[in-house]
Amino acid sequence: MRYTLGKEEKLKSKKAIEQLFAEGNRLNSFPIQLIYLKKKHQSEFPIKVGFTVPKRSVKLAVHRNRIKRVMREVYRKNKHLFSNNLKEHYIFMFIYSAKEELKYEDLEFSIKKISTKFLNKIIKNE
Repeated sequence: MRYTLGKEEKLKSKKAIEQLFAEGNRLNSFPIQLIYLKKKHQSEFPIKVGFTVPKRSVKLAVHRNRIKRVMREVYRKNKHLFSNNLKEHYIFMFIYSAKEELKYEDLEFSIKKISTKFLNKIIKNE
């Protein structure tokens, strides 16, 4: 497995994003919330992913962009935790909910915790 986050792995379709927010399931691990939905897509990688930081919680665009950049990096390094043992295709959206920027280690811990919650829920539903 390559530790990259290429163009084909990014969630960009407006229709898919709207469907994700309307029908998706949510998991929380402060400060990150994961919305996921089982959806067939063209990518060879089983997950398409997006990242967002609400303007309401982080006012300055500079800080929002940095948080998104760090979240993408944490996901890129740990995406094998999500994609191993997946047979279906999914779309993900990670939402940052804290008011201030947290350290890299805290975000990494939170994403790892969400990955275990996600896999447990998927295994339980199958």
